[in-house]
Amino acid sequence: MSGHSKWHNIQGRKNAQDAKRGKIFQKISRDLYQAAKAGDPDPDNNPQLRLVMEKARAANMPKQNVQRAIDKATGAGGAHFEETTYEGYGPGGVAVMVLCLTDNKNRTAAAVRSAFTHSGGSLGASGSVSYLFKRLGLIEILRDGLDKSEDDMLMDALDAGADDMKATDEKFQIFTDPSALTSARDALQKKGYDLDTAEVTMIPENKTKVPDDKVGQYEHLINELQNNDDVSDIYEAGYVESDDED
Repeated sequence: MSGHSKWHNIQGRKNAQDAKRGKIFQKISRDLYQAAKAGDPDPDNNPQLRLVMEKARAANMPKQNVQRAIDKATGAGGAHFEETTYEGYGPGGVAVMVLCLTDNKNRTAAAVRSAFTHSGGSLGASGSVSYLFKRLGLIEILRDGLDKSEDDMLMDALDAGADDMKATDEKFQIFTDPSALTSARDALQKKGYDLDTAEVTMIPENKTKVPDDKVGQYEHLINELQNNDDVSDIYEAGYVESDDED
């Protein structure tokens, strides 16, 4: 039994690491797409794209994943990609929004619906859960190596046009109106801050704990969505154990 327990623990840690890596790659892919779509697809002429590509290299993201995200933005190969959002409830009734970038809506809709169904959840109509989220600009600054108190960081954030800030042990999370994100980002960069994230996102108004007996199904749903190349982001209104502080 001890051997089985050790294997189970190792496999559990590996699954958690794979899920975390998948989430990082998913976010970088979206950032690559947005940077290439907004500017020149040549990183030599697009500082923002170059910055994201450096982040991809630091995360050991496969080169083919990087190129696929850029190809989506440029329409390489004649493909036309569209953004579409799916809403539903995961196991335990937890609200989940799935942002996709696809060249085949029928394929993507079927795959997303299947992920919800296989995990004991259900896909809903447009607007079924989006009212539970608030669209905000989000800027994240890592605290590692940053000699800045929370009060000083808050003052700089407010001066830059932010509305609110949340501090964790790892980072400062700065919230803005979506329309003020770009100006706040530029103002903070001019102050010398190295930004880890600057994006418009969906923040849940409230988070609910995933029932203990539904955790496995919930994690299966998120993992299956993260492994879908058409999925560019997942917004969750639920948390597992200590994840409510993230």
